[in-house]
Amino acid sequence: MRIFCGRANPTTGSVEWLEEDEHYDYHQEIARSSYADMLHDKDRNMKYYQGIQAAVSRVKDRGQKALVLDIGTGTGLLSMMAVTAGADFCYAIEVFKPMADAAVKIVEKNGFSDKIKVINKHSTEVTVGPDGDMPCRANILITELFDTELIGEGALPSYEHAHRHLVQENCEAVPHRATIYAQLVESRRMWSWNKLFPIRVQTSHGEQVIVPPSEVEQCPGAPSVYDIQLNQVSPTDFTVLSNVLPMFSVDFSKQVSSSAACHIRQFEPLASGRAQVVLSWWDIEMDPEGKIKCTMAPFWAHSDPKELQWRDHWMQCVYFLPQEEPVIQGSAVFLVAHHDDYCVWYSLQRTSPEKNESIHPGRPVCDCQAHLLWNRPRFGEINDQDRTDQYIQALRTVSLLLGEPFFTTSLLPWHNLFFWYVRTAVDQHLGPGAVVMPQAASLYALVVEFRDLWRIRSPCGDCEGFDVHIMDDMIKRALDFRESKEAEPHPLWEYPCRGLSEPQQILTFDFRQPVPPQPVRAEGSIELRRPGKSHGVVLWMEYHLTQDSTVSTGLLKPAEDKGDCCWNPHCKQAVYFFSTTLDPSAPLGGSRTVSYTVEFHPHTGDITMDFTLSDTLEDEH
Repeated sequence: MRIFCGRANPTTGSVEWLEEDEHYDYHQEIARSSYADMLHDKDRNMKYYQGIQAAVSRVKDRGQKALVLDIGTGTGLLSMMAVTAGADFCYAIEVFKPMADAAVKIVEKNGFSDKIKVINKHSTEVTVGPDGDMPCRANILITELFDTELIGEGALPSYEHAHRHLVQENCEAVPHRATIYAQLVESRRMWSWNKLFPIRVQTSHGEQVIVPPSEVEQCPGAPSVYDIQLNQVSPTDFTVLSNVLPMFSVDFSKQVSSSAACHIRQFEPLASGRAQVVLSWWDIEMDPEGKIKCTMAPFWAHSDPKELQWRDHWMQCVYFLPQEEPVIQGSAVFLVAHHDDYCVWYSLQRTSPEKNESIHPGRPVCDCQAHLLWNRPRFGEINDQDRTDQYIQALRTVSLLLGEPFFTTSLLPWHNLFFWYVRTAVDQHLGPGAVVMPQAASLYALVVEFRDLWRIRSPCGDCEGFDVHIMDDMIKRALDFRESKEAEPHPLWEYPCRGLSEPQQILTFDFRQPVPPQPVRAEGSIELRRPGKSHGVVLWMEYHLTQDSTVSTGLLKPAEDKGDCCWNPHCKQAVYFFSTTLDPSAPLGGSRTVSYTVEFHPHTGDITMDFTLSDTLEDEH
């Protein structure tokens, strides 16, 4: 069956009705999921496996049958691990129907259908009893319900319900315990993601300062966490004000509460400074003794930095205090971690919160609207003085400014071509000689090899000895849908990569003229200059404010000798992955060129593209 879907076009600004398959949303969810990333996370997989083996052994040592409840089973991997470890039976819960169907097939293909029952329900809807989904309560609880913030996917309510209705008292749990850690820092760079800084403009009358509205300055900000790859933030970008503080732990083997709570840690600042940002992460212990641990700690807090596991499904958290607070080295203060059933946030107190009647666990709420309108990178972009200086320099040469090509609805770099459509709409109101700035934009492309990001689109095949090809095939089918074939946005400053080619200009858009009625098409090839595995093509826009001034949303400077790239940290770049090189077992091959066809469609504002690796070595003589 086909259905009509309404979609706001981010480039043209119009609302379009498109005919889609009835399972379109399912395919998009699968195509953009982190399932492949999780399956490639060997550290996570092995720690779970070890924890499951230990839990099953403890139950067996007590002379009991090992009955497992696996909430959020996904591919069924953890249930298959449990059966392999000796579990007598597993009840694998999965609410997402396409995933539950895949789990049934994967379980059957691996020969575990007689020991694993996949239940396509939310865990809170599972029934226990003679006529229920489970005949009796389980004595081993296995879950993977965590996000970067730990509790953002509803782990606490799910555990709370499971202990009340689905598992035995004092059951074994894998993981057994989770602990959230925090570290207070001062960081102008990270604080620029949350507050507006004064804008300094050099004029003929001296320096002029544009001060942000007081409403923005006093606003506590948005309560949402900013999850990033903290390992890509240089230690020179922040000053540590505290040791790493264990804020609170959750024991998953006992009754869990999802009620709001706060946890207090007193500490003496390591240095004087301005407390602005809380960096946070967690670890999970798979066994009661804490010998099997999986940690999200960044490299400076990791017990063995050389053993860091790259992962994108779990990262680290950046929280912003409602206002910056001065702290003095050695003068004790209190860091408070608040949480409700889904969110965590922090506050800093100078006196013990138990004695402070003004403290309350309510989440901060943005009252200036700016934090609701702009995302964190947009704050950083506005605060980028170098970028501001480029605009100021360009403004000195023109008499009219129409606007900045930034729109909150934009996901991909070329979505900001909406600026061109707005400029076209007011064309009749522009007088002779009117100057449009930016006057043009160019779409650039660079063939890259990723250090780690390739894993999110790489087939897994075999995971810890279990065949999950069915999952690979499901993701491939989902990626065959129209939108999923396109490039996808990623903040590449968080994902190191090497340029294998030189940046190549693909298309140019002349904002001095209205949007043309006919498509603009480009065909050509990109020569690879450095050895490596071509994982994909990165695309970005460069805006030409004037002939002499350009602002890049992608590369900020030429790649280094080895190809290491420096990306604009305030913008997301677009990545077009090559499916043929994402298999980690594939050879490097002899590709020397990438051919491309890129077309801009003015009627829809879409840019369609096809990049193809050449597998033929060219004659170098």
